[in-house]
Amino acid sequence: MARTILENGPSTAADLAGRLDLTPAAVRRHLDLLTAEGVVESREQKVYGSRGRGRPAKVFALTESGRDSFDQQYDDLAVQAMRFLAETQGEEAVVEFARRRVAFVERDYAAALAAQPDLSPAEALAKVFTQNGYAASVRDLPVGEQMCQQHCPVSHVAHEFPQLCEAETEAIASVLGTHVQRLATIAHGDGVCTTCIPQTPKKEKA
Repeated sequence: MARTILENGPSTAADLAGRLDLTPAAVRRHLDLLTAEGVVESREQKVYGSRGRGRPAKVFALTESGRDSFDQQYDDLAVQAMRFLAETQGEEAVVEFARRRVAFVERDYAAALAAQPDLSPAEALAKVFTQNGYAASVRDLPVGEQMCQQHCPVSHVAHEFPQLCEAETEAIASVLGTHVQRLATIAHGDGVCTTCIPQTPKKEKA
């Protein structure tokens, strides 16, 4: 259940029941247990656009502790290595490392679009990021699209070295050829990394 919340973002009990083919009662038991263990927490569901009548549905999201169980086990070693790099080689070396780490964006983006030409640029990016451990998805917005990364494999390191997040944003803007805006990051305490991408219509099929 925690895995499906990680991959799909904050979810209602009904969402979870449908994805996992469980009864509502079974979902509630699992959620009560995960909440008691501090793995998930309940939140009021955000509503985009006009809100209908009634109270917003309750959604369940992973806590920081819940995310920790999915993160790589070598965070401390990675942080120490980054500190050593910064101390011995300076800021520019950290920036260069961050850029090389996200080279997969430019490397895989064109291939993702070629394989599925009906994808929008944002959807192709989400596919690339998901393949590299970010559990990314796309949400339509009135002014474009928003790529949501439900997981970040380097969030603990990026908390101390924001150059990693900045390099991701730079790489996204580079392959799209347009300015993009990072609105939130897991590394700085947000529940999800979100990037606002200006309107980029899907290519029409031949």
